[in-house]
Amino acid sequence: MGRKNDKISNAVIKRLPRYRRYLIELDRKGVEKISSKELSELIGYTASQIRQDFNNFGGFGQQGYGYSVKGLYDEISAILGLDKAYKMVMLGAGNLGQAITKYLASHKEGFQLSAIFEVSPELIGTELEGLTIRDYDDIVDYIEQEGIDIGIICVGSSNAQAAADKLCFAGVRGIWNFSTVEIEVPVHVAVENVQLTDSLHTLAYHMNDYSKQEAAAKESAAKKEVIEGRGKSKKK
Repeated sequence: MGRKNDKISNAVIKRLPRYRRYLIELDRKGVEKISSKELSELIGYTASQIRQDFNNFGGFGQQGYGYSVKGLYDEISAILGLDKAYKMVMLGAGNLGQAITKYLASHKEGFQLSAIFEVSPELIGTELEGLTIRDYDDIVDYIEQEGIDIGIICVGSSNAQAAADKLCFAGVRGIWNFSTVEIEVPVHVAVENVQLTDSLHTLAYHMNDYSKQEAAAKESAAKKEVIEGRGKSKKK
């Protein structure tokens, strides 16, 4: 189904993968259809929010029927571009690069890591998850020859922009950036900056917020208990 609105907010786009995760589990359980209310109870968004999100792309449900689980899963997969395969290269085979490589080896789903590149002589020529680590100087030729779609940056912050520039020059269409700096790319190249520290700080905020709420609730309960105690004393 064609998009209803081409200016989709990033918040909506970030919710789509979560919808997709729940739908694939429902499909595995043999669930054939689901209403926005039922999906709301599972995922935590309001039914109104869910319908609004889907209406950005033209809507997928039928009144009185709800949504086809398999059909909705396929539609969201197509919107996210997951109905096709992508070839990727990794820049950096340090601890983070190794962790991402191992993750991708077990969660491929249309994303194929074709090669890993390094500048360290100690790592070049060694193997990681069945791939021989290549010399970084050869990356442009490799990307052009193999038609690589995505470059993954797992290098230090001081080298991240130079790595991004080389990837863009070689012709990648997207960059998954795990460095600690946000990189600049041409308008025709998509970039996703993954700031792991930001995620950890967000977790800390929510933990702190929950603690404050809990403390406030306990204080309120204590005050209520004191007031009720005073009331009982007056009656006596």
